[in-house]
Amino acid sequence: MKRRLDFLKTIAPFNALPESVLLELAEELKEVSYSKDTVIYQQDVTMMKGVDIIAEGSYESFFYDSTGNKRLVEIHEPGFSYGGVSVLLNRRQSLRTVVAKKGTLVYFLHRKDFRVLCKTYEDFFLHFTAEFGKRMQNEEFVHFFKQPASFTDSYIASEQLYSRRIDSVEFRQVVSCPQHTPIYKAAQSMAAQKTSCLFVLNDDKKIIGYVTDITLRDKVIAGQHDTADAVSAVMDSPIVSISADAFVYEALLMMFQTKTRYLLIEKNGDYVGFISRNKLLSEQAQSPLVFIQSVKLALSTDELKRKWESVPQFVTQLLGRGVNAEIVNQIITTVADTIAQKVIESVIADVGQPPAKFVFMVLGSEGRKEQTFKTDQDNAIIYEDKANEHREEVRAYFLEFARQVSANLNHIGFVYCTGDFMAQNPKWTHSLSHWKRNYEYWMDESIPETVINFSTFFDCRVIYGETAIMDELHQFLDEKLQQPLEKLFFHMAKNALQYEPPLTFFNTIRTFKRDSREVFDIKRTMSPIVDLVRVYALKNRIFEVNTGERLKALKAKGIFSESEYHELIQSYYFLMNLRLKKQTEQIIQDHTAPDNYIELLQLSKIERVTLKEIFKIIENFQSKIKVSFTGSLLS
Repeated sequence: MKRRLDFLKTIAPFNALPESVLLELAEELKEVSYSKDTVIYQQDVTMMKGVDIIAEGSYESFFYDSTGNKRLVEIHEPGFSYGGVSVLLNRRQSLRTVVAKKGTLVYFLHRKDFRVLCKTYEDFFLHFTAEFGKRMQNEEFVHFFKQPASFTDSYIASEQLYSRRIDSVEFRQVVSCPQHTPIYKAAQSMAAQKTSCLFVLNDDKKIIGYVTDITLRDKVIAGQHDTADAVSAVMDSPIVSISADAFVYEALLMMFQTKTRYLLIEKNGDYVGFISRNKLLSEQAQSPLVFIQSVKLALSTDELKRKWESVPQFVTQLLGRGVNAEIVNQIITTVADTIAQKVIESVIADVGQPPAKFVFMVLGSEGRKEQTFKTDQDNAIIYEDKANEHREEVRAYFLEFARQVSANLNHIGFVYCTGDFMAQNPKWTHSLSHWKRNYEYWMDESIPETVINFSTFFDCRVIYGETAIMDELHQFLDEKLQQPLEKLFFHMAKNALQYEPPLTFFNTIRTFKRDSREVFDIKRTMSPIVDLVRVYALKNRIFEVNTGERLKALKAKGIFSESEYHELIQSYYFLMNLRLKKQTEQIIQDHTAPDNYIELLQLSKIERVTLKEIFKIIENFQSKIKVSFTGSLLS
């Protein structure tokens, strides 16, 4: 084993892995030797079981052309790893034919362990994808590399949605008209230029809104609006834009979240074009984002229930393709948000229009956009302040409204919160002024119990209603956070230190018995990261709620170094991947209710040693927060 370990320390990308991981890896590797020249893999035929690390001798790899001649012959020497690109990017089929030369010795790494390393260590993963990228610059290689026939066939195809950027998509030039243009002339312009979206400019030539074919149908024709009126009278606003550098999946999620059918594309401060949701969806016919569109079209709570019950199936497919847990979380959240929005709209249709402007906000894991399948409802309502004579009427409406929303969500599969953190509880449906007093009390009079019970309200996010109400609350909180709040941060930090990673003095993972299984609680394991990142975010007046987004903002402010950021975010989403994978297996294979308990024996040795490294990272950051917020390493 020492020989394998010493060898791994000398070759990329293994030499960048932690010592403890290399030790476990060296033990897991299997030695395979070849006493004569042997064809071991056939191009696009052999299914790769893993990765070969050449220790002695050499591999010859090549493509066969249509006449059976060898093309692009390469000799791979000791230190080269064959199979990584095939496992990740070619449906596990060998990219090329490979001959192991006489006297060759390789160390074999199983693909399951290889994928764990790729998911946990970004630089390790990038080593193999960068190799593929370089080869794809060779026209002859591209000629022989067979693209998969369908979306579901390959990691590459599935990754296009998650790695392709907006500026690589064909988008339309912005077509516009002045705000005073008569409606009929705007419609004529749309017809002449064959566009379904016309942007509206103010007198300073700034885009202030847009009209679409649906606008003309619903507001003008159905509403019998005078077509001689200015187009600004019927335009939709506000506009929604996205950077040309953003990913395609981010654009689609933004469209679903903002309920817009069109996005302006921004580059270097200018709008360079626009793109429609239908255009993006048409290019992703097999993607989960098409499923989200089907959720939007659901007609009943029973249909929404069936939609939610099918989510674990495509989450399993995404995780199986290697899609990052951060992206999977966003997709689950968008589905959950879309379902909740449909429920809210349905209840409003039943009980009548609300008597005041309001926001329906979600809290906790859904508020952070980190929802899993072991989840319950956490929500609240903020409504605008009304005159005294209408207060009881307004409050009665929203409490009944919240009761019906919660009942429908419970029917669909989002069960009632055992702690009663729901808008149907009179404690959590109030006017904006009342909510300000709530937050002021929690922040000024903070005691340990308050921090533990109400920290979830610092992970809140609007999914329906007038966002200006939440903007005003954020402004209030921003002003409060500029005041001395050492007591609040002290208690929040202490709360983040309550849970110690389950690592024993002898560097083994501490477990407990549950139904005869040796398990650990992965939700509790992740909570210190969530809690400590929340403390740093509030301390620095960052109002992002997602743990990953908070980490990015903290790195941008220089609070976390580049290495600290990568350690934390990779650790967090490795744990999230394990959690989602476990829960989907329970639902689909075991037909049992999902939980947060991970059975140690079901993990590979590489996964277990990676967990130990993550637990050490969490311990280090807990030490940092002790010094930063409690002033002592002994707190």
